[in-house]
Amino acid sequence: MKKSFAIAFAFVTLMAACTGTDKNKELRGSTADTGKLAVATDKPTAAATVEIPGLDTMKANNSLLLTGNDRMQYSDTIFKVKAAEKVKLTFKNIGKMPKNSMGHNFVLLAQGTDFTDFTMAAMKARDDDYIPQSLRTSIIAHTRLVGPGETDEILFSVPGKGIYDFLCSFPGHYGTMRGKLVAE
Repeated sequence: MKKSFAIAFAFVTLMAACTGTDKNKELRGSTADTGKLAVATDKPTAAATVEIPGLDTMKANNSLLLTGNDRMQYSDTIFKVKAAEKVKLTFKNIGKMPKNSMGHNFVLLAQGTDFTDFTMAAMKARDDDYIPQSLRTSIIAHTRLVGPGETDEILFSVPGKGIYDFLCSFPGHYGTMRGKLVAE
């Protein structure tokens, strides 16, 4: 009986240590090779409620370089640009795995786009490089799907001030390959 109690107590203690507390939410999961950490929150994800630490110290730059790797990570997860001005984005897949299993792209979504609906539609759009034609009006800009060592460059402008989501629409990648583009 004492042995069973000791085992149960040890199990509960171990589980509590592994799951952590809400205080640890800020420290869960790396989102980029740069070591930036994802910030988990219980707040709604509407653009008006998004808090981006350090945003006030970032300078707007309309010439962006972004990479994706075999660990399904972008090199950066936050960009600040000037609204209504041309933005040049150069995107490179720095991975080694084949395009059919680890291809990456950059898709900038219009404000108000339902992230889940978009990713579900993208998974079904294999013939269009995972860009759902039925949701073209939800996309501000996108690169083509690039394989290892490939680069794509696009020019676009963000229609107005605000916070915009971007992601890799390759199936399953959006969980870790996503970020925010802030237009000022």
